[in-house]
Amino acid sequence: MTLNLSGKPLPLLVPALLALLLAAAPGTAQDASVGFPVVDPDVVRSCATCHTVDDEGMMGRISYLRKTPEGWQTSIRRMVSLHDVRLTPEVARKVVRYLSDRQGLAPEELEPGRFEVERRLIEWSYDDEETRQTCGACHSVGRVITQRRTPEEWRLLTETHRALYPLVDRQRYRNAGPPPAGSGRDRRHPVDVAVEHLSDAFPLRTPEWAAWSANIRPTRLEGRWVVQGHDPSRGPVVGEVEIRAVAGDPDSYTTTTRLVFPEDGGTLERSGQSVVYTGFQWRGRSGTGTAAEFREVLSVDRNWETMDGRWFTGAHDELGVDVTLRRVGSGPVLAGVHPRALRAGSTGVTVQIHGANFPADLAAGALDLGPGVTVREVVRESGTSLRARVDVAAGAPTGNRDVRIPGTSLAAGAVVFDRIDAIRILPRAGMARVGGVVMPARFQQFEAIAFHNGPDGRPGTEDDLDLGRVEARWEIEEYPVTYDDDDLGFVGTIDDGGFFTPAPDGPNPDRSQERSNVGDVWVVAEFTPPGSTAPLRARAQLLVSVPVYIEWDSWPDRPLTPTPDRLPAPRPVGELQ
Repeated sequence: MTLNLSGKPLPLLVPALLALLLAAAPGTAQDASVGFPVVDPDVVRSCATCHTVDDEGMMGRISYLRKTPEGWQTSIRRMVSLHDVRLTPEVARKVVRYLSDRQGLAPEELEPGRFEVERRLIEWSYDDEETRQTCGACHSVGRVITQRRTPEEWRLLTETHRALYPLVDRQRYRNAGPPPAGSGRDRRHPVDVAVEHLSDAFPLRTPEWAAWSANIRPTRLEGRWVVQGHDPSRGPVVGEVEIRAVAGDPDSYTTTTRLVFPEDGGTLERSGQSVVYTGFQWRGRSGTGTAAEFREVLSVDRNWETMDGRWFTGAHDELGVDVTLRRVGSGPVLAGVHPRALRAGSTGVTVQIHGANFPADLAAGALDLGPGVTVREVVRESGTSLRARVDVAAGAPTGNRDVRIPGTSLAAGAVVFDRIDAIRILPRAGMARVGGVVMPARFQQFEAIAFHNGPDGRPGTEDDLDLGRVEARWEIEEYPVTYDDDDLGFVGTIDDGGFFTPAPDGPNPDRSQERSNVGDVWVVAEFTPPGSTAPLRARAQLLVSVPVYIEWDSWPDRPLTPTPDRLPAPRPVGELQ
């Protein structure tokens, strides 16, 4: 067995690995009273060769943990990769589905860790610093908090880490040795401290799971759903999803999605399929056959009326769309207004309103955008689109406005402003990874957002008004860290849309000491508001780091670089919908 690092095979220490794996044997006895019996024949047939089943149906290791669908899928991939388990994709999907439904997470348990399954790179910290340092050095702590285990299982998990990575104790768990005596710090091994904490914070049995598991039933999500979302590369997204149930297969659906990008007028239609796990975890994929395939990770609310989450590209999960879906009934639904920001004193502004079930005879007076905004005309272009012509009084009060039509409203659907005070770059701090030669690159999309300082007149406070995206001029500048810092010339480039493409991975002979193309830079956006001669500037930090060389839950056949439309081409799907 070999482990591939930078394309060079390195032999593993097979005898030591085997001994450690035996120390964490899947047949280790645990208290059967707290476990979950495994009764599905596909799971038993696929796993019982190594995970023994006792008279009460308890399966070694497996009966004593709960995970997300992604967590169970990762376990199966590891079994296939390291233990020569042979599963067809169909059986693998059945195993993931059974375990996710019977030993998954309740909505309340998943909520703090949704960023993990939605593949979000966010600013987040875990409140137990010692556990964060022990576990977070090698992977996201989100992977930890989206699991539930018995104390014995948390301990065995650390033994599995030692089996797979024999140097982990020296390199991570206790690389500096124990704290000095008399320091007042906990002198126990960091793993023992972490296991104690995790056993208490994330036990196998919880009131939340007891309540939710007793309430799980087949979902009924078929029908029309309106989409409201945001794509960092193209701005607001609106549209509609038609969901159809798959006959004879509860919680399975096919979808047809029609999207509109109001900023550039583009449209996109996709078809897909999905499965709802654990009664609320929507996992789907959709594509067009030519554009990038979306992975759909959503959470369905208890009333089956809304779902929200993220659609992202399977191969480059840093590229994606935040979405909220709302079920369409018999009445009208509002999804979005473009342009959302209306300047005081402007006349004859054309406003596009998106949603569903718009009446054919909507009068101008029936559309209400709040004080100071006069609707002169409304034209119904379709059941999902209205076009209005509005005037905004010079003295119209600034602030967010609810948009109303008979039968429905959209909170803060529009905003009235009299000036642009500042722009900000989102994200405030980004990260890209060099790649494209040996390992895939990671890209970073930035966007410039205009702001009004709000009623208090001060920037950076809670009452600031978000006026939406602006077309800025983009560049990168040196982020000085050392004398003669030269990152600017090597890390990569940013285009006119704020999309950063990192440089290739590997040693660069044109750089001093043939260093790789990593480094820190500032990303700078500049925008001159209409009627002004003074440009507004903003900047954000960008770290360009090394590739991810080991990733157990990476997507299969991941391309090294995306296609010219920034999104990767379609690729074979994995085990999970």
